[in-house]
Amino acid sequence: MKKKKYIKNGLIIAITIIVAICFCNYENNHIVLTKYQYKTKKLQQKSYKIIQISDFHNKENAKANKKLISIVSKENPDIIAITGDFIDSFSMNTEISLNLAKQLVKIAPVYYVTGNHEHADEEKLYSFQDKLMNAGVHIMDNVVEVVSDKITLIGLGDLSLNDNTLNQLMKKVNKENLSVLLAHEPQYLKNYADAGVDIVLPGHAHGGQIRIPFTNVGLVAPNQGFLPKYTSGQYSSDNTSMFVSRGIGNSILPLRIFNCPEIVEVEIMVEK
Repeated sequence: MKKKKYIKNGLIIAITIIVAICFCNYENNHIVLTKYQYKTKKLQQKSYKIIQISDFHNKENAKANKKLISIVSKENPDIIAITGDFIDSFSMNTEISLNLAKQLVKIAPVYYVTGNHEHADEEKLYSFQDKLMNAGVHIMDNVVEVVSDKITLIGLGDLSLNDNTLNQLMKKVNKENLSVLLAHEPQYLKNYADAGVDIVLPGHAHGGQIRIPFTNVGLVAPNQGFLPKYTSGQYSSDNTSMFVSRGIGNSILPLRIFNCPEIVEVEIMVEK
């Protein structure tokens, strides 16, 4: 009887471990696409679609990365925004991210700003950015670029999130144009709103890493601590709308729970 009990308990433990491994693998590699619509009177003709990819962190999963490319390609975006932590400070092998960028530029123009992880090694960052530019990626740290006749893209480098740089950049923006800000970290929403930005696309929070089921609450995020305010979804302050991506990869905490990797799509539409 004892032997049968040990076997039964062993089987239960083994099945539990297998289920947990399968669940974690799914949660960390099943990429979802989240779509938002933003209506504005500043746009007068056709809609404009932006795909945002954030916090890739050199994700070493060929199957997931192939799925990522497939999802982006099917959406046929006007531009692709990479909003920081494209590489990881604990694994500065840039080839995986560079290969992804080379595939993305075949789909649509790609615009990239740095996150905090890129600045762990400035020499490698400069080399990486040179390779990205050679691949056709637009480096947008503290740069303003008009991407359509009614949309202006502003890139804010991660070292300039909490100073006067954004206010200076906004002086270059035609006020009649819709302003779209690429900035890695979401906790500066008030700063972005005070500068008069229309749309912000950040990541950084990794969805709170572990999300509480049936809520929009994440457990922990860098620079926001426990039960962070900005982890996933749409937020607003004054006339500014912010769409926070849960990101693709992981870094210090290698595990996501109830928090699948995410591609964000924002379709800007004419408000009638």
